[in-house]
Amino acid sequence: MSEIDSLKAQLQDLQTKALALFADASDSKVLQELRVAYLGKKGELTSVLKGVGKLPPEDRPVIGQFVNATKTALAEALDKAEALLSVKEKELRIEAERIDVTLSGRTATQGVLHPVQQGFDEMTAIFSHMGFDIAEGPEVEDEFHNFDALNIPAEHPARASHDTFFFHAEGDEEAKLLRTHTSPVQIRAMQACVDAGGEPPLAVVAAGRVYRCDYDVTHSPMFHQVEVFKVDKDVSLANLKGVLQHFLSAYFEKDVPIRLRPHYFPFTEPSAEVDIGCVFCNHKGCRICKGSGWIEVLGSGMIHPNVLKAVGIDSTVYSGFAFGLGVERLVMLKHGIPDLRLFFENDVRFLRRMGSST
Repeated sequence: MSEIDSLKAQLQDLQTKALALFADASDSKVLQELRVAYLGKKGELTSVLKGVGKLPPEDRPVIGQFVNATKTALAEALDKAEALLSVKEKELRIEAERIDVTLSGRTATQGVLHPVQQGFDEMTAIFSHMGFDIAEGPEVEDEFHNFDALNIPAEHPARASHDTFFFHAEGDEEAKLLRTHTSPVQIRAMQACVDAGGEPPLAVVAAGRVYRCDYDVTHSPMFHQVEVFKVDKDVSLANLKGVLQHFLSAYFEKDVPIRLRPHYFPFTEPSAEVDIGCVFCNHKGCRICKGSGWIEVLGSGMIHPNVLKAVGIDSTVYSGFAFGLGVERLVMLKHGIPDLRLFFENDVRFLRRMGSST
């Protein structure tokens, strides 16, 4: 057999084998690998063509035509197989992605309110229904609003760096701090009233985040507080107790006995700690209330004359009461939550159990 006949036979065998493989290709990836294997620079066709150089010059045009015909046949077969596979793969994809409209829809997980936010909303709603206006203030405060105007002396422990987050912002001459309570909103609300040329009565509830350097099972460096105050003529301690009684009974959804114990706060005079009848033992005495039947819940008192003076309100004409409560503490008492840190650890099981979707 001559060299040219041998090359023709190799090309014919290559074409027959390739066409069979192209037709049997299972997917586009396999077909692409076959394209490279037969028509690539290092493919089967290129290997056969290496023998063309051994042919006499007069035979090369003849084998060249045969090579081109073989190459064209392979390319056309590849394109045809690729088109068929594309249709097949599209049909398979459509079938795999088919939606059975008779099936029940997937139920989306419904989000819930965080228990702290839920308590926050419940408390502010109670005060709002009692006629108190909702007020807000900045979380970054100065020492005047956070301490000085509230009659907190320079030597008070709360003004030490181990109790309060202080920082100096660039360009500020005086120190700034993260507010340690929502009482500065009380100062700002009274100042705004006086600056606008108005005068009491004022009845305000200020709620928001506050910050202190503390962290354990009952304390967090960031927590939520509600400050409530009223300023008017002839406001008395009896008014304070009446508001407290109504609020605490409404929040705990039952008649809760309360008592006021003498205490000291620099911004109120007289001052009182407020206890409620233990909600766990119904005022009978248990481990949680240490057998006393009472649990301390918040601090309160009559607004100190120096605080009224600091904002330009005449303390000989007007008086007022104020009290502040920790939102987390009351939520813990209402729902029997043992550890404050549960509010901030983002345990989905706890949040789903305690949260509300309303």
